[in-house]
Amino acid sequence: IAHGYCKEIVGIMGENFTFPVKIDQKIVETVWKKNKDKVAEWEEQSKPTYFGPLRDRSVLMENGSLTIINLKNDDAGTYELVYRDYAEDHHLNFELLVLDSFPEPKISCNTSDGELVLNCTANFQWSLNYTWKLSNNPHSYWNQELSIPLQNVDLTTNATCIIKYSQTERSSEISLIQCLP
Repeated sequence: IAHGYCKEIVGIMGENFTFPVKIDQKIVETVWKKNKDKVAEWEEQSKPTYFGPLRDRSVLMENGSLTIINLKNDDAGTYELVYRDYAEDHHLNFELLVLDSFPEPKISCNTSDGELVLNCTANFQWSLNYTWKLSNNPHSYWNQELSIPLQNVDLTTNATCIIKYSQTERSSEISLIQCLP
C-alpha cells in the first residue's frame, strides 16, 4: 500500500529546514504527517492549519513544501506528505535526521611539483559536496582538493572552501600568501 518512496534527509539543529518537495501540478489539498500524526494541512481557498509540536514553528507553502523553523532534535522522524491534485492523491515520504551541528571546513595547503595544493576537510559522517572559489576567479571548482600552478598564484588571492550537505553549508577561507614557503 506504500507508494512513492522514502527519502532520507538531514537537517541541522537550530536551523530552518525545508522539505525538498518538487510538485509540478496544481495542488488542491495538502496534509503533512509526522509519525502518522497530522502536523499541517491546507485546502484550496483557505489558510494552512498547524497541529502539535510544529504549530508555532512551521510554514506550509502552496507548492506543498513544509518549512520547520528552529529545528529541534525531536523533529526527527518519518514525515509523509499527502497531496491531492484534481485527479488523485499522491504520497511522498521523508525520513528526517536531525544533527547537532555541522562542522567548519579546515583548509590545509602545501607546495609540491611546482603546484600549490589546497585541501579541504571536514569531520562529518556523510559525504559532502566540496566547492572552491578563488577571489580573483569567477569559476567554482567542485573538488575536495585544488591545485594551482605556482606561476599562476596571485599572492593577493583568497581561497574559500565551501562544504554542503542537504540544505546546509559552511565555508572557510585562506589567503594564498599563507601557503607559500
